[in-house]
Amino acid sequence: MIKVRTDQGEISISNAVFTTITGAAATNCFGVKGMAYRSMTDGLVHLLRPESMSKGVKVTYNNDNTVSIELHIVVENGVNITTVCRSIMSEVKYMVNKNTGVEVREVNVCVDSITV
Repeated sequence: MIKVRTDQGEISISNAVFTTITGAAATNCFGVKGMAYRSMTDGLVHLLRPESMSKGVKVTYNNDNTVSIELHIVVENGVNITTVCRSIMSEVKYMVNKNTGVEVREVNVCVDSITV
């Protein structure tokens, strides 16, 4: 949980807020099929349903009141992966900052699978 100080008091923002905003921003980008999760039991990559996108997002709180975000995604076949990842990085930084006021230090995108 990150705490943001304002003139009127303190606001606490939970991890669920960051994962929801991040997952929605990433899946709205062109070429993204969905969020991914690698199962520990069988080692396979699973495409997550919209209601469980938080499993594909890891948020790290930094000492300087910024966040670092790691995403695991599945992309569509035939898209330029570099372009899709850059688009996700830009969109996630913008949406998290716009909706929470918290600065994003870095966004790391891991492409776990490509699907048709």
